[in-house]
Amino acid sequence: MAIMTKTKESEFVTLTVDDLTRAIRNSIDRRGMPDEEARHMAQHVMNFFGYSERIIDNILEPEDRDAFYMLEDSGLLTTEREETTLYDGREWRIHYWLFRKEKILGLVKDIIDKENLIEEDLSSVYDDIPEDIWQVTEEEEEP
Repeated sequence: MAIMTKTKESEFVTLTVDDLTRAIRNSIDRRGMPDEEARHMAQHVMNFFGYSERIIDNILEPEDRDAFYMLEDSGLLTTEREETTLYDGREWRIHYWLFRKEKILGLVKDIIDKENLIEEDLSSVYDDIPEDIWQVTEEEEEP
């Protein structure tokens, strides 16, 4: 499941379960959340949104709302409300949940950059050693 969305820079991007999993895993606390738990939460949240960018708060059960509040505290979700006047003059408020797309995509980019940096560090251990060091000469072979 993925959501096609538009960022502030007017570029279209796709927010995937993998992206949300990475963002959740690394935004909850410094220790990070286990991969399996973060993926489960990401799938659960994405199932509410479907292909929409926002959902109405009324569809959430209390335990689901708790998870949404946790993601709001970590900066991945935000709320907005709409007010309208009913025919009898009463005010009616509708509350919505929205992804903070720039924050999520920023976290995903940072994580990917860190993973690439780690891979570069590991692969560069032997890069500075000249190739002729690895060759065995005839003199070294004789006892």
